[in-house]
Amino acid sequence: MTTIKGVLFDFSGTLLHIEPAESWLRAALTASGTAMDEAELARRAAALERAGALPGGAPPVEIPAALAGQWEIRDRDARLHRAVYTGLARQVPLPAPELYDALYERHKTAEAWRPYPDAAEVLAELHRRGIRIGVLSNIGWDLRPVLRAHGLDRHVDTCVLSCEHGLQKPDPQLFALACRELGLAPSDVLMVGDDRTADGGATAVGCAFLPVEHLPADGRPDGLRPVLDLVG
Repeated sequence: MTTIKGVLFDFSGTLLHIEPAESWLRAALTASGTAMDEAELARRAAALERAGALPGGAPPVEIPAALAGQWEIRDRDARLHRAVYTGLARQVPLPAPELYDALYERHKTAEAWRPYPDAAEVLAELHRRGIRIGVLSNIGWDLRPVLRAHGLDRHVDTCVLSCEHGLQKPDPQLFALACRELGLAPSDVLMVGDDRTADGGATAVGCAFLPVEHLPADGRPDGLRPVLDLVG
């Protein structure tokens, strides 16, 4: 049996979870100085969620034809990522045009993300054992400040972000690149993620794969701890 020497973690839905749509919209309203009563806020937040406008949240119930092709490759480029998600949000009428950009900016803040309860403990223990640690994410912006704000960066050796390489999971090239960043052969690396298609693509280059459930942070208190058994 191969000894695991490195672990790659997905970001959204694996190490951290995005805030609910209502608090996301409320924060954007506050940032833009726009008033909205609570009942209307709840309705608009639900509509934004159905539209799939919150990155890291639920996917769109229906993707507009004009965005369909871009949706599939949204994580390869930062400008495209912003255009797709603000485009989805614009399907929902909001009282001020600046709210669409405010919503996008909000989701990139540390306050919009909640670490899973066992994330810090698992990363610290892996680091203590001498395991190389990376974050490999399909994302359109730099997540490093969010990791730093939550104290998770101290144990992470490298971050490989799709938008910085023009590749997105499950492209084998991105997994191979991440393994090189760890300085390890793929056969020595475990990929941990909540998407069996995107993250599970790691097996194509020879990595092991451990799926976790995509649940709110308080609904998955110890989903990452099985990693410690696999690298023990």
